[in-house]
Parts: sequence; C-alpha cells; structure tokens
Amino acid sequence: MEKNTAGSYEGRQNHIRSLSFPAIEVFENIYADKEYSIHIEFPEFTAICPKTGLPDFGIVSIEYFPDKWCLELKSLKEYFLAYRNVGIFHENVVNRVMDDIVAAAQMHKASVVVKYGTRGGIVTTVSRSYTR
Repeated sequence: MEKNTAGSYEGRQNHIRSLSFPAIEVFENIYADKEYSIHIEFPEFTAICPKTGLPDFGIVSIEYFPDKWCLELKSLKEYFLAYRNVGIFHENVVNRVMDDIVAAAQMHKASVVVKYGTRGGIVTTVSRSYTR
C-alpha cells in the first residue's frame, strides 16, 4: 500500500518565492569581453527543516560565467545568512538562490549545487543549471 503524505506539506512552501531576502549586490565586470568562470563556495549555509524545525547544514557552491556584472561577496554572505531562520526544503533553496543570483547579475551561465550534511543517514545534494 502506497502512503501519500503530500497533504502534510501542502501550502508549507508557497510563500518561498515571495520572501524578502537581503539584496545581492553586483559590481561591473571590466573583463566582460572575456569568457571566464567564477566559483564561489559558502560552507556554512544553514536553514530550518520545515518538517522538524531542526537546522539543516549545507555547502553552497555557485559557478557562473559573468556578463556585465559580478556577484559581490559580502552581500552574498548576508543573503545566505538570512536563510538561518527560514523553514525551507532543500530543493526550494537551490531554486530560490538560482533565481536571485540570475536576477542580480544576469550572467551567461550558472550552476548552483547545495550538498547537505547527513540527516537520518541520508546525504542530499540538489543542483540546478541556468543558461541564458
């Protein structure tokens, strides 16, 4: 017999797209005529599991090919720190981060990967790619 538990999560994440996070600032890429990539890791990412209320710990990796703008790191760190008290599923973190960095920097290509720490014997890695 298949157990359907989707009802217990229904509506719990509908607000994620409209949440207000700190702005991700950018600076001018003076080498916009060159094709190169930037890799950023944030090994101290935390958010809250919306089911248990316990913290989830992850490593956020971003790789992107800038166009006219580069992501400014201090504002990116403040952006990530704002997730600490947010109840959010792993999949939604990756999608929201991608949407926000693309909106901020309008890069050529990007990938976001979040590898979460072990929870109940399971390690979760979620990724998303973007190409303009």
